[in-house]
Amino acid sequence: MTSMQKCGVIGVGFVGATCAYTLAVSGLFSELVLVDTDRRKAEGEAADINHGVAFAKPCAVRAGDYADLAGCGLVIIAAGANQKPGETRLELLGRNRTILASIIDQLIAVERDAVLLIVSNPVDVLTCMAQRLSGLPAGRVIGSGTVLDTARLKYLLGQRLGVDARNVHAFIIGEHGDSEVAVWSSANISGADLDDFCRIAGLDDPTAALHRIYEHVRDAAYTIIEGKGATYYGIGMAVRRIAEAIVRDERSVLPVSTRIDQHYGVDGICLGVPSIVGRGGVQAVLDIPLSADELSRLQRSARMMREQIDALGL
Repeated sequence: MTSMQKCGVIGVGFVGATCAYTLAVSGLFSELVLVDTDRRKAEGEAADINHGVAFAKPCAVRAGDYADLAGCGLVIIAAGANQKPGETRLELLGRNRTILASIIDQLIAVERDAVLLIVSNPVDVLTCMAQRLSGLPAGRVIGSGTVLDTARLKYLLGQRLGVDARNVHAFIIGEHGDSEVAVWSSANISGADLDDFCRIAGLDDPTAALHRIYEHVRDAAYTIIEGKGATYYGIGMAVRRIAEAIVRDERSVLPVSTRIDQHYGVDGICLGVPSIVGRGGVQAVLDIPLSADELSRLQRSARMMREQIDALGL
């Protein structure tokens, strides 16, 4: 029997280890199992986190094997290959498909009732792969999607407008990547129309200012990687937020990557779209209002994902 007090993390590189840390100190779980092909690294990460448990709520963190994932209510997959010099995106996807297939086979052999949360990139394609390879219901295999992109948008927009980012209500949807879409048409600041608030804030050219913010969000990972080599703190906090919604059955609206069927004119692929997230994963996909241009760009993003999925023979 699965327990939402037990969580597994597969892959403890920069992203997986940071996710493990944020979850261990979140108070959401009483047990956290770390699985990695490098067992010594998993043991080291577990020990490092455990040494700070006295400063947080009790959580037993340990390295383990796939058998130890039995009973996990939530399993986070953060494993994957990095792109080699000269390697195409499709070649990288092929290698990650092989890695993911091995992970799914070993995981499903011991635990079929967990919610799977895919964090590895490219997250939308890998989420689609994981759902098809596992045969699990679509709602129980989700990706981190554009949750982090949306948080970046809220932060940057809040900074520009001089308001608390938590009062900014806006979404990034579509691919977690270059074709992602900022939904400006329904964005607001605690109910105040975004265009009106931009005028109040004294923006001379709101359209240009908003486009610059979008570009900064879209290119944020590249900028961070140039500066420090990898991104992991932001996604670690995003994973914690998604985990909270699942464990506490919050029914929160988050733009996770999930399989879309008959929404936004898109079928059969995974993209980041506003979804109701609670116990069991995605409970429903929401059709939020989009302008004609936003809908067109979302469908273009979907076509790009479809081409990659078809090229892999999924």
